[in-house]
Amino acid sequence: MKHKCFAAVVLAAALLLTGCGAKESVEQTEEGEKTLKIVATVFPAYDFARTCGGEDVEVTLLLPPGTESHSYEPTPADILAVQECDLFLYLGGASDAWVDTILSAAEPTGRTLKLMDCVDLLEEETAEGMEEEKHGHDHEEELGQVKEYDEHVWTSPRNAAQIVRDIADVMGELAPESAEAFRTRGEEYAEQIEVLDQQFRDFFDSLPSRTIVFGDRFPLRYFAEEYDLDYYAAFPGCSTQTEPSAATIAFLTDKVRDEHISTVWYIEFSNHLVADSIAEATGTKTAMFHTCHNVSQEEMDSGATYLSLMEGNLETLRANLP
Repeated sequence: MKHKCFAAVVLAAALLLTGCGAKESVEQTEEGEKTLKIVATVFPAYDFARTCGGEDVEVTLLLPPGTESHSYEPTPADILAVQECDLFLYLGGASDAWVDTILSAAEPTGRTLKLMDCVDLLEEETAEGMEEEKHGHDHEEELGQVKEYDEHVWTSPRNAAQIVRDIADVMGELAPESAEAFRTRGEEYAEQIEVLDQQFRDFFDSLPSRTIVFGDRFPLRYFAEEYDLDYYAAFPGCSTQTEPSAATIAFLTDKVRDEHISTVWYIEFSNHLVADSIAEATGTKTAMFHTCHNVSQEEMDSGATYLSLMEGNLETLRANLP
């Protein structure tokens, strides 16, 4: 029933747009320059676009601050914003599966860029001891099997730098008069992210062990792969489950003891009850790793960026890992 209601909303919005007529979405400033309208489904894409664009773009983040992305459903106003913008940035994974419904209901007037098309993808994996998840991310049928790809591509800083450059290039194609400025800002931001990437590498190279334990979902497959980390977690990255089995908790608890793990991690917007339980049983501490999928209202108001959040993660790692 929920999916039928959502489909009806999409169709109604599409009919409204068609009836009113799609207007030119690129606005002209008083000086005659174009202001690109960009819509993003997740915070990293929003941050990358606004950094590349500066004052020459108007960027909208569909996901309200503080909202868990996997429970988000677009409003009719969101749907119209997608249809009318010059550039629509979306993941292409499970958390924005609704995008396909919108794009099939009415043809967008502008360009679209799927972040999962910008980088090499990693298959979703169920690590040892992790609760099985039946529903995957991006699917590709091959030889009768379904491949499931992890959508959290930006958690690798190297991927993030590439995505920044790709976004700047597409923006430049849409507004050639501002292309040089977009690419200059994009390159500067990408280089800053690459500096941070090297700092992460230097930090992990200094550790005697690269094993981490998350008493939570683990949407950091690309991060772990980038820095050759061994990880154990309660759930895969896009799991909707919140209560692991007793067997999973016991496995993670034993792993913390056996591997002499000092910190049990959880992610933003989590109630971190599982991490707290494991930490209490093992006499360890807990800490939060920010995946950057979304931000709180306070973080948005304070000017948080992908770079600042990931720099914060590095500082938290330094403070909590031996």
